[in-house]
Amino acid sequence: MDALDALRTRRSIRRYKSRPVPREALETCIDCARLAATARNVQPWAFVVVTDAAMRRALAETLEYGKFITDAPAAVVVLCEDTKYYIEDGSAAVQNLLVAATALGLASCWIAGDKKPYADDIRALVGAPDGYKLIAVVALGYSADHPTPAKRTLAEVVHWEKF
Repeated sequence: MDALDALRTRRSIRRYKSRPVPREALETCIDCARLAATARNVQPWAFVVVTDAAMRRALAETLEYGKFITDAPAAVVVLCEDTKYYIEDGSAAVQNLLVAATALGLASCWIAGDKKPYADDIRALVGAPDGYKLIAVVALGYSADHPTPAKRTLAEVVHWEKF
């Protein structure tokens, strides 16, 4: 699948098949995430890939939303060092991860974030060192659902020269 198709077809999936995701596919997703745009080339990110069922269950129990991580065969905890642009850098990495997953035929869903009250609990659960912020927990797997949410049209969102 080419990049434009992946961008156009990516959806947030919350129902997964139990089929495991090959390690090579997970590594490809992380490799694409680490290649994201980053302010001043700081590259503040770190990724914790979680495939262990008990650990995914612990993540799900800690999250306010995202209980479906228990059923996803993999999750990626995206962290960034506390730098000036960690949210922007980390968000770019997550977007690359989501698009790469789609290109590989995987489903994904972005959950959580730095401003959630459980962010420190997630950090502790995965053993993140001090000075790292939670950007996201991303569920990965094979879709057991095919949602088609309405998207705003280009004409509704684009403005030329001025708003």
